[in-house]
Amino acid sequence: MDTSVLHATGLVKTYGTTHALAGVDLAIRRGESVAVMGASGSGKTTLLHVLAGITAPDAGAVTFSPASGAPVQVTGLRETGRSKLRRESFGFVFQQGLLIPELTAIENVAIALMITGRSRAESMERAASWLGALGLAGMEERRIGELSGGQAQRVATARAQVTGAEVVFADEPTGALDSRTSVEVMDALLWATTQQGRTLVVVTHDPDVAARCSRTVAVRDGRLVSAGVSA
Repeated sequence: MDTSVLHATGLVKTYGTTHALAGVDLAIRRGESVAVMGASGSGKTTLLHVLAGITAPDAGAVTFSPASGAPVQVTGLRETGRSKLRRESFGFVFQQGLLIPELTAIENVAIALMITGRSRAESMERAASWLGALGLAGMEERRIGELSGGQAQRVATARAQVTGAEVVFADEPTGALDSRTSVEVMDALLWATTQQGRTLVVVTHDPDVAARCSRTVAVRDGRLVSAGVSA
C-alpha cells in the first residue's frame, strides 16, 4: 500500500543552461521528516519549491495525497489551484521567517487563517492556542522586532500549522540561528509536525538538523544521489 503524501517523478527544471533538477524521483511518506541536503546550487531549494507548488517544473509530476479526498496532481494545477493548495494544505517556514514586521505575533499567525475566509475572532483564538503550545504565551502582542530569532521562527512555525497543513516545508529554518536556538526551533518544528502525524520537508546545510529528521535526501547537480533510509 502506497503511504506517500508526496510523490514526485521525473522532475526537470532548467534555468538557461543550468539543470536545477535533472530527472528527480522522490516519494515522501505521511508523518516522516525528510532533510534535503546538498551544496549551494545543487538544486535542493528548487526541489522544495517544485514539491510545494511554488515553482512549476519543465517536466515531471508531483502528486499530493491528502489524508482525506482524492490525490491531487500539483503540477497539473493552474496557479490559482496551487495557491489554494499552499494556503490550505501546505505550510512554510523560511530562514528569515518572512513575517510581517508591522503586525504582532498573533496577527502574523492569524492572517494565515483569515486569508482562507475564517473570521478574525476564530483566527485569533486558534493563533493564540498555537503560540501558547510553542512556548510563546504572553508574547502575542509583541511585534516581530521585539522577539529573538528563535521566538520569531516559532511564530513562523505556528503560522505554518494554524491552518492544519498536512505538509510543512522549511527552507534553512535554522540558518540564521546559533546552535542552542537551532535545537529549540527544531524541537518546535518536529513537535508541530511529525509528532502530530504531519509531514516535514526541510532543506538544510546543517548536519545536526538533518540528524534530527527521520530521513536525509542528498542532491547533487540536480540529481538525487541518495534517497536515504527512514529511521
